[in-house]
Amino acid sequence: MSLLTRINAALGAVLLLAALLTAYVCWTLLEASARREVLAEAALMLDSAAAARTYTSSEILPLLAARIKDEFPPQSVPSYAATQSFLKLHDAHPGYAYKEATLNPTNPRDRPSDWENDIIQRFRNDSQSQQIIAERETAMGRFLYFARPIRAKQECLACHSTPAAAPASLIARYGSNNGFDWQVNEVIGAQVVSVPFAEASANARREFRSFLFLLTGAFAAAFLAVNILLYRMVVRPVRRIAAIADQVSLGNSAEEFPKGGAPEIASVARSFDRMRKSLEKALRMLGN
Repeated sequence: MSLLTRINAALGAVLLLAALLTAYVCWTLLEASARREVLAEAALMLDSAAAARTYTSSEILPLLAARIKDEFPPQSVPSYAATQSFLKLHDAHPGYAYKEATLNPTNPRDRPSDWENDIIQRFRNDSQSQQIIAERETAMGRFLYFARPIRAKQECLACHSTPAAAPASLIARYGSNNGFDWQVNEVIGAQVVSVPFAEASANARREFRSFLFLLTGAFAAAFLAVNILLYRMVVRPVRRIAAIADQVSLGNSAEEFPKGGAPEIASVARSFDRMRKSLEKALRMLGN
């Protein structure tokens, strides 16, 4: 195996290892960046829902309070307002979802699914937990969800303590079987925002492919440059020195050894040239 082949094999192994390590680090960073991007969107939507709840409670509910005795307007319920405002965004963001999943809801549409029920139970089991961030696989792909607990406040008990205390218009609209017996500070549900991870992940993959293309080009250029330098500074001078030395060993007249190249090669060439001159001088002396 030639010297150049051995150097290429070692260099190729080092470059391959460096490429794999660099690609792994790059993909890890891009995946983390995509997750942060999706999480930021989820947090923004959850904050928007919280703002809708606060606005409804402080400004809309007082305007509709007089109507509640005769007819219960669902628009007066903060959770209803937050959910409805989010539904308006659904056309622009079809994969996004928001739900105020409640264990014992007045409105049946707020009843939690199995995975949402697990989130609520985690909040109920850990009273210090303020949010849950996790991923789940669905038929539509990978989703990241952001959840915060919903705790019953004192003002909630005006409608959710007992059926007898609730407005008659609420009972007429939703019945008396659900949405009651809440306790102050009890975790009754969770605000859950689900955001698709597919688009952010696809963007990360595109950026990763572009990076791999540039990385491959850079490593190929480096590999080619190293080979050219090795050939011009080491391989070609050594081959020329070997050819001249072979002629000298056969007693033939030979040209001078090359003086250029790398300092180490030039030093070897000077040593061989001194040897050549000494042999020629010795042969002339023997001839005389």
